[in-house]
Amino acid sequence: MPLGSCGTLVEEDDDSIIFTNVITSADKRKIVSRQHDVEISFSCSFPKRTNLTLGFRHKNPYAFNEKGFGAFTFQFEFFESQRFRKQVNASSYPVEVYLKQMIFMQIEATSSIPNTELFVESCRATPYDNPNSRISYTIIENGCVKDETVQIFPSSKSNFRFGMEAFEFIGAHEEVYIACSVLLCESGNPETRCSQGCIRSDSLNDRSRRDAPAQTSRHSISQGPLRLLRHSDTKVSHPDAGSGPGLYLGLNLVFAVCCLLVCGLVIYRSRRTRAKYQRLPAADSPVDSDRPVD
Repeated sequence: MPLGSCGTLVEEDDDSIIFTNVITSADKRKIVSRQHDVEISFSCSFPKRTNLTLGFRHKNPYAFNEKGFGAFTFQFEFFESQRFRKQVNASSYPVEVYLKQMIFMQIEATSSIPNTELFVESCRATPYDNPNSRISYTIIENGCVKDETVQIFPSSKSNFRFGMEAFEFIGAHEEVYIACSVLLCESGNPETRCSQGCIRSDSLNDRSRRDAPAQTSRHSISQGPLRLLRHSDTKVSHPDAGSGPGLYLGLNLVFAVCCLLVCGLVIYRSRRTRAKYQRLPAADSPVDSDRPVD
């Protein structure tokens, strides 16, 4: 039946729009009835909010424009190794990695105003392309590293380079997105958020108004997804990373062969040491005349 006719009622709450109606078994040819008619109430609920993803597309630089800082961009990229010479090709997304494989990331800021510096305040991983996802894992918070596998690499004022071991979310999630909160500051100003660095407690509210002209607003940027592969897969996304599964398998094979060789050598030597040798008398040696002969 149509949503707006046949007695359908429309209700709503904070999260959904609800349509309700009742199906009855009354006989329209009769005016009265002495039987209990069947009445079946039903409703249809439509959520007001939903998450939409446009597929696995590499994200272009994020562009912003703020008073006092002009036009500036943030670019978030994955790289193939810790040398940060070659970024992952945009056509190869989603980026395929194995569990515990090191992934290398760089956030770079480009500004039309000189003497600015980049600050990465927080980063979190989510299984969906939604920074506000209910399921998330904190990597960096208030400028402090939270994940024990994170490595910070030498960077400049305009970029931030870091790496971490790949992981997966528990449950039916095969993709991981990385979202970070970043901002630009006036370089050398001790009153900006960039100069404060890692802050263990959330005590930024008192200074945010005073520091506003010397720094931009916080902006959320993300990149992904990373797709987790199983060891049964033979494809290696980035062999130049130096810590991929192919290298691990090769090292494990060499280690196993070496163990077998060492064990064989130990067993061989132990058998030789257990064997006792006794010198036999020469055949032509004289026999003691005093010794009784059987």
